Amino acid sequence: MPDWTVTTRAHDWPMREPFAIARGVQDDQPTLQLRLDDGAGHVGRGEACGVDYRGETPATMAAQLAAIAGIISGGVSRDDLFGLLPAGGARFALDAALWDLSAKRDGMNPFTAAGVVARPVVADMTIGIRAVADYAVAARRYADFAVLKIKVDARDPIACIESVRRGAPKARLIVDPNQSWSVAMVKALGPRLQALGVVLLEQPIPVGDEAGLDGHVPAVPLCADELIDGIDDLARARGRFQLVNIKLDKCGGLTAGLALADAAEALGFGLMVGCMAGSSLGMAPAMVLAQRCAFADLDGPLLQAEDCADGFVYEQGVVHSPHNPALWG
Repeated sequence: MPDWTVTTRAHDWPMREPFAIARGVQDDQPTLQLRLDDGAGHVGRGEACGVDYRGETPATMAAQLAAIAGIISGGVSRDDLFGLLPAGGARFALDAALWDLSAKRDGMNPFTAAGVVARPVVADMTIGIRAVADYAVAARRYADFAVLKIKVDARDPIACIESVRRGAPKARLIVDPNQSWSVAMVKALGPRLQALGVVLLEQPIPVGDEAGLDGHVPAVPLCADELIDGIDDLARARGRFQLVNIKLDKCGGLTAGLALADAAEALGFGLMVGCMAGSSLGMAPAMVLAQRCAFADLDGPLLQAEDCADGFVYEQGVVHSPHNPALWG
């Protein structure tokens, strides 16, 4: 009979600098780290940040997992989790540990199991909100990165983007207002964004305002983020956004993320994979999904002052070896 045990602990990762977005500023990233032991010498691991704007914390995630510890002790599968936990960080951490455990027990790495090949991943580098002139200073530090992601709000965003462009003249740019723009701003600023080399505009408007995009042909492709938690949300994005950002913390794990990717692609959406920050352990499952995505926002370890042991090596944002068995899978 299985005799599985699940152990969790909270860990805060300090940010390299205060990280500001339209929603607020953070100095560290709280995470829940999970260890799953099958009683036969095999261990799987996972890490989740949860969805802070929905009230998730390491404590709430740990409580969800503690409530089903007795069920987990009898052994569970990834598919079982859909009936045991809601979408969110707790399910992500346990799902990640199950993928890792399966790789350790069966010898099949998660990339192969998911039907993809582990190729280098180009991750963007995010520049948080700051004074206009300071955007250029930050951009110069990362001028060799292929893709930079710029956090802005509704206060003179074009000046901020122009500042980044001065600091990094060759980089492709993603702009992320985190719901702080109006539909009118999106429509008015689109041509200027295109002229500045912006290749993607991520969730510019508040969730609930998406009907204002009906009939709009954007100058820069729009990517839905906060709008999309799971498959049921795709209908609200269809015809209004061209891509969807899949975050495993939100949808509840790689298993759910792959299913969401299938459904999104069937409806004609392009794919982006994102993160809520966190260490390389939190990025590892998303590296599997990244193989199917046009954009990868997996720079959590780069935004932090520390990373976990055996973490990914980023060379100007490129992870050349996304399958890292010493870390996960």
